[in-house]
Amino acid sequence: MKFSKRLSILLSAAVLTAGLQSVAKADKWTVQTSMPAGSFIFKHLDSWTPKLKTLTEGRIDIQLVGGGAVVPHTQTIDAVGQDILQGDYTATVYFGGRDKAFAVLGDLIAAYDNVWQQFAYCYQGGGLAMFQKVFDKYTDSTVKVVGCSPYARESFTSTIPIKSVADLKGVKLRSPEGLAAEVFKRAGANPVGLPASEVITSLQKGVIQAADYSSYTEDKSVGNHDIAKFPIYPGIHSMPTLQLTVNQARYDALSAADKVAIDLWYRAQVVDLMQQLELSDTELVAKDRANSDLTIIDWSQAERDKLRKIAEGAWADYAASSPLAKEAFESVQAFLKRRGML
Repeated sequence: MKFSKRLSILLSAAVLTAGLQSVAKADKWTVQTSMPAGSFIFKHLDSWTPKLKTLTEGRIDIQLVGGGAVVPHTQTIDAVGQDILQGDYTATVYFGGRDKAFAVLGDLIAAYDNVWQQFAYCYQGGGLAMFQKVFDKYTDSTVKVVGCSPYARESFTSTIPIKSVADLKGVKLRSPEGLAAEVFKRAGANPVGLPASEVITSLQKGVIQAADYSSYTEDKSVGNHDIAKFPIYPGIHSMPTLQLTVNQARYDALSAADKVAIDLWYRAQVVDLMQQLELSDTELVAKDRANSDLTIIDWSQAERDKLRKIAEGAWADYAASSPLAKEAFESVQAFLKRRGML
């Protein structure tokens, strides 16, 4: 057999073997989100999962499921560490009951003016490393934090007019576990911890009068505005972080190229999400102000400043609650000071 023919056969065999190995290493990941399956954010993320499959030539194939589909919303990181879920795409504040460091990192109420500042903290201010340190402690290093980012400056859902801090007194409202709930409590409201999937039914039944839920677009997509006719926009409170975590062993088994791929994929899709929501929110608000039965409320700067002062008191108390919370707060604080925001 001629050398060239033998080489051709060997190369063909090598290519076939590599292809078979690639197929063998294909990994289907179930990733639970905190959003209902029909929501704007869920649909956006679902539209991006095929891109990751393409980037990794089929080696990472994400199957998204809605909030609570496999485990309760406060238990996703445990399920990821145990490989019951292979990942979660959820709000970090849901784990604030374990350590207030999660609340500080997940939503330092009224700290940022826009999503790009908080996104910069995650990727340029040491935020991602701080997230990993907190998760390592509470998952025994079984969970990898792939990414952290806000998605929108939230709107506020309300069935009654709330035009000031004083109007919050006695209002029963949904707020995620952690700092947001504490700030609302200090402002005189009665926060109730509910998963996102129960917000609309709780508004319908009168269990709550208002909700710290999501962006204006997301509120509309799930039907909140059909019930709650007095949204506050821009929001007065929250710019929560959504995390993407995956099982550490699954992540470690990825090639170097696939690790880069999932990192870049996360950043690209979340930038796309932030841009889409920013455009969609402003367009929907303009449309609703011109022709709808909604009364869109915009707090004065003086009232916003009052709420931030209340929030700053809660920041300090949360920072003092544990060594990790203190370290997390100092990390964010240093970033804000460098930017002249404190």
